[in-house]
Amino acid sequence: MSEQPTPVPTAGSAVSPPVESVPASPLPQEVAAALKRDGAGLVAAVVQQYDTNEVLMLGWMDDEALHRTMTTGRVTFYSRSRQEYWRKGDTSGHVQWVKSVALDCDGDALLVRVDQVGAACHTGTRTCFDGRALDVVAGQAG
Repeated sequence: MSEQPTPVPTAGSAVSPPVESVPASPLPQEVAAALKRDGAGLVAAVVQQYDTNEVLMLGWMDDEALHRTMTTGRVTFYSRSRQEYWRKGDTSGHVQWVKSVALDCDGDALLVRVDQVGAACHTGTRTCFDGRALDVVAGQAG
């Protein structure tokens, strides 16, 4: 196959500018276009207990992990260390049942509200933040 020549604009004609394309994605086009992924194609996913607002953990999702999370009712992450998908609870039994997913205003983070069964953290604690508070100077409004 030979290459087609690029049209050259002439007086009175216009050539459409190239259309920016979003990489192929299993997500709805408007969701895929809104995501601002890091260099590895990932977005941070903050996981929160839906009824208590307790922040449980942070994971990472690419388009496929987000698609699985949105369409199966179970949370799927992309493991940066193992470079594979993992569905929370498949080996531990500590399942995260999806209640809602929201994209933040910048498109670079997700809030995944879940009903957590058992511990959210791989260490066995309820959240990945239990017992890990840092000493800080607390500020106050006004």
